[in-house]
Amino acid sequence: MSLLLSPYDLAGRTVRNRLWVAPMCQYSATRGMPNDWHHVHLAQFAAGGAGAVISEATAVLPEGRISPEDVGIWTDAQRDAWAPIVAAIRSRGAIPGIQLAHAGRKASTWSPFTGARGSVPAADGGWQTVAPSAIAFEGYAEPTALDEAGIDRIVAAFGAAATRSVAAGFEILELHAAHGYLLHQFLSPLSNQRTDAYGGTLENRARLLLRVVDAVRSAAPDAAILVRFSGTDGAEGGWDSAQTATVATWAAARGADFFDISSGGLVAHQSITTGPGYQVALAAEVRRATGLPVSAVGEITSGPQAEQILTAGDADIILAGREWLRDPHFALRAATELGEPAAAPWPPQYVRARPRI
Repeated sequence: MSLLLSPYDLAGRTVRNRLWVAPMCQYSATRGMPNDWHHVHLAQFAAGGAGAVISEATAVLPEGRISPEDVGIWTDAQRDAWAPIVAAIRSRGAIPGIQLAHAGRKASTWSPFTGARGSVPAADGGWQTVAPSAIAFEGYAEPTALDEAGIDRIVAAFGAAATRSVAAGFEILELHAAHGYLLHQFLSPLSNQRTDAYGGTLENRARLLLRVVDAVRSAAPDAAILVRFSGTDGAEGGWDSAQTATVATWAAARGADFFDISSGGLVAHQSITTGPGYQVALAAEVRRATGLPVSAVGEITSGPQAEQILTAGDADIILAGREWLRDPHFALRAATELGEPAAAPWPPQYVRARPRI
């Protein structure tokens, strides 16, 4: 069997294959509540053969939402709304995951569906954003620099969100420390200009993330914890793969199980060239520097391409996003492309359509 279709052991649970669904924002919630759209959207990928399905960035506090239409898990009502969605993913054979997030200075922005860009004014439902330092993302409102009490509140919120996530049935908890959101803002010297225990040295800039790992691990001792990093800011003087590898090692020592390597999102002047598999090299650098398991993501669109990444030793898992939107049965198709259609987890209702090779 190909590596892509072979099972993977993740923190004591067996995931049926190595082609997973990456978090993808839907901007379709009201007051942070997931709804029927999220149910159908996520469950279809499990029916399409995904090994694991990770929900979109889910805010741990209302002010942590990217937009007013983002989902959350800061209330018990939201926990209960997630539960049937999680059950639908699991009943179709995939492992359910949730990405826990706080957008920091990139919060309170217009949904892309509105056609507007930038920060939402308070009069239109926006709010004051927070960040490590009072430095705005280009074109957005200036955030308030967090004090220690504010930092403590965020750590506690991640822990509480982890508790609710496990109660809802999620088995994978991904901490979003990428794409220019709050945990990434603390990691990068381009957005973190603090002079206290949370700024300056790499150890200080990583302090918030490591405290969050501790809180989530304490709240969810049996869950698989993933950390999503941007492997580079794509800007001079910013975050890079060497710092990513170092902090991943520290996070692993605190209980993180796996690392999801993406890129960019911190600054508008980033220089990142996209193309097929354009972030794979970053994942490979972290994997080889640390020996830790990583996933690759970014314009991975076929079974043979994904298989080559795994056989080259560049990653342990393939995460895909837009290809699942184009084809919610990506894993079933990938198996056929690899000449192994029967090795894919075809739902019994669909077996009559399985290609014969």
